[in-house]
Amino acid sequence: MTQVLERPVRLEPPGEAARTARRRSLLEWIAVHALGVAAALFFTLPFVFVVLTSLMSDQQALTRDLVPDTWQWDNYRRVLDTPGFLTWWRNTLLYAGLGTVLTVVSSLPVAYALAKFRFRGRNLSLMLVIAMMMLPPQVVIIPMYLFWAKQLDLSGTLWPLIVPMAFGDAFSVFLLRQFLLTIPDEYLDAARVDGCGEFRTLLRVVVPMAKPGIAAVALFQFFYAWNDYFGPQIYASENPGAWTLSYGLESFKGAHHTDWNLTMAATVLVMAPVILVFFFAQKAFVEGVTLTGVKG
Repeated sequence: MTQVLERPVRLEPPGEAARTARRRSLLEWIAVHALGVAAALFFTLPFVFVVLTSLMSDQQALTRDLVPDTWQWDNYRRVLDTPGFLTWWRNTLLYAGLGTVLTVVSSLPVAYALAKFRFRGRNLSLMLVIAMMMLPPQVVIIPMYLFWAKQLDLSGTLWPLIVPMAFGDAFSVFLLRQFLLTIPDEYLDAARVDGCGEFRTLLRVVVPMAKPGIAAVALFQFFYAWNDYFGPQIYASENPGAWTLSYGLESFKGAHHTDWNLTMAATVLVMAPVILVFFFAQKAFVEGVTLTGVKG
């Protein structure tokens, strides 16, 4: 009778087995998240480079060094002490803040009507909104400039950029309309049965349920106004007291074209509010953008 010899099983020490399991888990995580990690590094490393350069001395900023020898935090104070920089901050906050409020307040009723009302010409109205989204602003800039500058004499100010936001924005209307389609009509019918008019239904029922969509639209509009360079260049370039950060940064760069540390410090100060706003509101922003595509 042939005896079968079993191969002895090699037992690993408990510590070695745990380390092997951790290595395997780490490799699996890297394999699954490699693309995400690469994308994160692709977007993060330029910002890290800007921050590190902003903390270098004037001489080191012109070298190939990546890390400051001495951390020059005084660069930010020098930028803030630049004549006009705080004025640019104030103008940008006025433009972005007031413009965002006006856009949301004016676009929400239009989006509510397109999403929940049944009337003749509703589809045509929606097509006109979509057509306005496709119209580049450069197409109408000449007649708009003649109207604001020649007829109303508002050149050299930011009001030609702020006032039109009180009449709605095509992209904001479309985005809000898509989000409002996800709100069940039963809630609105219940509010009407309880005696609420359309305006009260909008304020008491729709607005609380549409907070993610409103937050997404507000962030889109705030980012657009904060980073807008074309509008201030057209209407406010002749008056330095009405410049925004995006336009003033170009002037700052021209005045300090060899001081890359100061230019990078000014860039960080311009980017920081946008990054902070998105960091604290990203949950509502992502939820609002995601839900706008649920219904068509």
